[in-house]
Parts: sequence; C-alpha cells; structure tokens
Amino acid sequence: MRPAVGLTLFGLLVSALALPAQAQPSFQQVKADWKPSDIVILDRHGQPLQRLRVDKQARRLDWVALADTSPAFRHALVVSEDKRFYQHSGVDWSGVAAAAWGNVWNTRTRGASTLTMQLAGLLDDDLKVNKGGRSLWQKMGQTWSAAWLEQHWSKAQILEAYLNLVGFRGELVGLSAMSATLFGKLPAGLNLEESAIAVALIRAPNAAPDKVSGRACRILQDMGRRTDCAALAVHVNQALAQGRAANPLAEQDAPHFAQKLLQRQRLPAGSRVVSTLDLPLQRFAAAALRRHLAALSQRNVQDGALVVLDNASGDILAWVGSSGRGLSNAAQVDGVTSLRQAGSTLKPFLYQLALQKRYLTAASLLDDSPLDLQTGSGLYAPQNYSKDFKGLVPVRTALASSLNIPAVRTIEMVSPDALRDRLYQLGFTSLQQDGDYYGYSLALGAADIRLLDLANAYRTLANQGLASAPRWTTGDARPKPQRLLDAASSFIIADILSDRTARALTFGLESALSTRYWSAVKTGTSKDMRDNWGVGFSRRYTVAAWVGNASGEPMWDVSGMHGAAPVWQAVLDRAQQSAPPSQPPSPPPGVLRQRVRYQGNVAASRQEWFLAGTERGVIVPERGSAASLTPGIAAPVDGSIFALDPDIPPANQRMVLRARGVSRPQWWLDGKKLGNGAELAWFPWPGRHQLELRAGDGRSVEKVRFEVRGATARPKLR
Repeated sequence: MRPAVGLTLFGLLVSALALPAQAQPSFQQVKADWKPSDIVILDRHGQPLQRLRVDKQARRLDWVALADTSPAFRHALVVSEDKRFYQHSGVDWSGVAAAAWGNVWNTRTRGASTLTMQLAGLLDDDLKVNKGGRSLWQKMGQTWSAAWLEQHWSKAQILEAYLNLVGFRGELVGLSAMSATLFGKLPAGLNLEESAIAVALIRAPNAAPDKVSGRACRILQDMGRRTDCAALAVHVNQALAQGRAANPLAEQDAPHFAQKLLQRQRLPAGSRVVSTLDLPLQRFAAAALRRHLAALSQRNVQDGALVVLDNASGDILAWVGSSGRGLSNAAQVDGVTSLRQAGSTLKPFLYQLALQKRYLTAASLLDDSPLDLQTGSGLYAPQNYSKDFKGLVPVRTALASSLNIPAVRTIEMVSPDALRDRLYQLGFTSLQQDGDYYGYSLALGAADIRLLDLANAYRTLANQGLASAPRWTTGDARPKPQRLLDAASSFIIADILSDRTARALTFGLESALSTRYWSAVKTGTSKDMRDNWGVGFSRRYTVAAWVGNASGEPMWDVSGMHGAAPVWQAVLDRAQQSAPPSQPPSPPPGVLRQRVRYQGNVAASRQEWFLAGTERGVIVPERGSAASLTPGIAAPVDGSIFALDPDIPPANQRMVLRARGVSRPQWWLDGKKLGNGAELAWFPWPGRHQLELRAGDGRSVEKVRFEVRGATARPKLR
C-alpha cells in the first residue's frame, strides 16, 4: 500500500502546476505592512533614542534589508533549508521526488518544502502549518503560491521577506529580533557559528538546547566546516540563556521619558515618534549623574534625576529619571516625576510674591535671629542650615544665601495661603491642601513636589513671568505663553539668584553654583538630608537636578551644594556649549536701579534694583529689629514643652540655650549654674525647670519656665 500512497501524493503535486496560481501581495506591500512590536522614540535630530515594547504577542524589530545581513547566515540558510534555491522556480522537484521516495520506503528525508513555499505559508494564514502538519490541500496551495511568487518576485526579495517573517524561538520573529536578543548584535555581524545556530532554530524553534546544538553542528559540517560540537553546545546554551534577558540592542537612553510619553499618547506598535530630547545632551546628563553619584556612594547616596528645558520653547531636552542599575536599588522609579520634599527651592517664589505685592524690596532688611512661632500644631522654631544667625540682612542676601528665618518672617507677611495658591498656579499641582495645612514651614519647602514642575516653574522665572507647559514631541503645538508672574519682580529675583556676592555669606564666592556665564541658581536640602536639589537657568536653558534615595533614606552629610549642584553645573555647562554666550537679561519696564545705603552700616551700600515707586536711597533699621533687641533669653520660650525622642541616642539629644543683648551671659537652671556663653548646649532632663539668664556682673536678666517630658527607651531588636 505504501508505494501507491507515495505515487498518488507525487502525482497530485505534479498536477498542481496545471491549476491557476493563487495571487500573493507584492514585496513592496509586505515590507510596507511590516510593523515592529515596539514604538521607537527618536531624538529631535531623528536618532533612535528609546524602544518600548507594546505588542506582547511577538517580538519584532525593524525590517532588515538583505544587504544588511551576514553572508554566513545566508549561506547556512540555503544549505540547510533549500540547496537548489537559486535553480528552482518555487518547487524543488528533485526534493519532491526524494520526499516521495522516502515516504514509499518509510525513511526520513529533509522534506520538499522550499524557502519560497515556506514564505507562501508565512504570507497566507490558510497555509500555515498546524499541529498535525500541513494537509494535502495546504501543500498544493503552497505550490501554487510559490509558483506565483517566483514569477512576480526576485530571488533576493523572496529571501529578504523570508528572513524577516520567519519565527526563530519563542516570540522572536525575524532575523533582527533573533540576532539582537540571542547574540546582542545586528544581523550583519553574525558569524558562522551564530548563523548555524540561528538556522537550526528555524526547523525546531523551541527544541531543547542539545537538539539545537546537534542540528547546528550538522549544518556546519554540511557547509564543509570542521566543528567542535562540544564547544558549539556551550555557545548554544549561552545564546538561549541570553534570549531570556531583555533585548541588549534596544535603545535605552531615555526609558522613563518614553514611559511617560506613552502614557500621554496612545501609540500603535511600529510608531516612530520624534521627541524634543537631544540625544548627545541626554547621554551626557546621564553619564554626569552616574559619575557624581558613584563618587557619593560612600555617603549613602544611590539615586538622582535630572531634566533640561529650553526656556523659549519649553522643549524637554534631557530627562534622566534614575542613576540606573548598578547604583540604584530602584532604577525603575522615575525621579523626575516622583514626589520629594522641596527644601529651599520654593523660596524664590515666596520672595517674588512679596516683591510683587510690594511688601518688600530687594534692599529691605529682614531679621535673622531666633524665632519661635505659635501654630495650631505647636511651637515652630526654624533654624538656618549653618546653625547660626546673621542679624539684620537685606532680602537679596537672605534669598541668595538661603537663610531660613528671614523666609519664615516673609511668609508671615505673605501668608501660607497666598504662597500655596501661587505655587499651585505655577504648576505645583501636588500641593493639594490649603496653605494652613502646610503652615509657615511651606517657606522652607515642607511640601512634596516633582522635579519637572520645579524646572518649569524656574523656567517661568527665566522668562520673566511667562509660563507654558513643557513640550514633549516636535509635533506638539507650541502653546501661547501666559503671564503668571509680574515681569519686574521676576527679573529682580533672577538677578538675586545670579549674584555670587550675595550668596557668599553661606556658599562662598567660588562654588558649584558659579558659572563663567550669566546664570541664576538655587539649591535646596530637605529635612534629615533626604533630598538635594540644584535648579537654575541661563538665558537659554533651565536645568534641575535632584539627588537622594528613592527609598527616602537619609544621605550622610550631603547638602544641595555637594549633592545636586555639581551635576547642575556640569549639565548646564554642556548645554551652553551649543548656545550663544549667556548675558544678563535686560530689565523690563517698571524696574529701575539706584544706589542704596544702610544706616548704621548694617550692610554694605550698593546698586540695587527696585520696582518703580519702591526705591529708597537710605535704609534705616526699624525699631524692634535685631539691632535693638531687648536683652533676654532667645530660646527656649517661656512655657515651652519639649519631649525626649526614644529613637535618638541620649548622647545626641541636646537643647540649645540662646541669649541676646547680654554681655558675658551666665546660665542658671533650677538655682544651679550651668555655664557661660551666648549659646549653651544642655542635655535635657525630664521635669519642670526654671532657667535664669544673668549678666556677667551677676545681675538677673530674665527667667523662663519650661518642661521636658521623659521618654522610655525602646528595647534593641535582637
């Protein structure tokens, strides 16, 4: 019975040529219809920046031209799958006869399906093989379609389409996806061994590694190559293991930006989107951040983020969401959009509001001395970063040197509600509560914000109060800027932030905040050094950097000056290389400059910018200022209640007693002398106490009462 069956099958296949050929799409149609499983994000110059997988059914990369494939792979493919590919017209009749004869005698042969017939099966769903193999009618359909393809396509087109459509292993479809995933290289770079492994996968895509290596070894032998099959088996195992990892060739320059862009726009697989990012600047920013964080690794610093905006257009030029794997334990967390505590970075907007409302001028004096405010949640006693007090300081110095007490005195004038509303208007939409919720601490950044919002708000200052949303792609329309801030007061704030002399009180004349061109900058450090910020602008660009830990864990002795500021400076320097020199901006209408002098030499005289109508030639310290404070106890305040924290080691818990206006002060507690000095650190002891301040001659100046409440130490965990 077997010879009859074999001859019948052979006859049916021969008769297929007499039937009309089934039309197939043209090569150009097939190539045009090819859709990678990814979305490709391009930079503003058209360079590939990031790939994002959106089609989870199969892994497909870009269409690869035949000329861009390895000759070794093409040779191995033809030797293994279709030795007479360049001689037949779609059907290899010698192969058909061999297959039929093998069927007669029940022996295994390679099969009669040519590359053209296999391509026909890839192009037509009705001809695809199922679990039971192709039916007789499917084989006849393959024959008809192959004949048509050979008549209408060139051999090169047939081979090119085949190697792009064929499946290799698992979800990998096409030579590009296979080469990148298994071997980490482009198809043109496949060597002889890799080519044999790839071709071996075509026949049995999901075979066990030993089966794949055995077949690859036979392919190499058929090609006339002497092969170490044991070594080849090791190569196979390595390649298949690599296939379980992420695609190593996929562009990974802006993963966090791409994810956010995909959330903003619903894009189909195969889309190519031209973003506003600049690839060279993006790579430089990412490398600069990693280098700096690596240098800080011994100070418990893992994470950072950075964003660069074009001031005029709002184009996002760089977006680095994380320090990346190897440094961070949370590389997937996007630091550009994560909520972090603002620190001192909100102070410019507080002072701008005070200037705009004409509560203050840049020359006004603010009292930097101990301050205790009664609030609904208790006593609020802000401290400066340097743990000391400067006395009377001009607004210019208070902002540039980031003094905390003057900022709190300013928010007393402006009100927390007004500042919160202004910040929300500027784009800080994370501030969902009213001003009373944040209280006076809003002046010092006790609110969670996003780096992107912070950068765009500073960009508004750079544009003298004109605001617009950041732009993500070159196809996005440029929104018309809206005026959110007064131009004149915005100009003065920017001038203060650019004044290295005014910031020298805290930061010195030369620091990471100083550039060779005009720039304005502000740092910030949140409570317990959990967040560092460095944000500022030149005439052309705004750069904002954050350094910290995604987990919220504190850094060890890292301020904004040493954490974020060096990265800010490096990236702004790089951006400025392609821009005209950054010169100071011209003053807008409503601003004038006048020399101001301070009575009593409280501050040095200088030229100062004023809003028209607020200018003054002489500043006189007002009554009640630090220059005429009543002698007495600055801290603690009478009636204060303090509590010992069980989480803080006792040796580290101290209360600082502060005197004002007293010569050679002496401290007496509960009738016993504690010590001398304007400031004295005292280990707090539970109970009710009376503190007395005496002058050097023994005269009693002031007495206050306060209470220290005890705390039970928590047992150590074993």
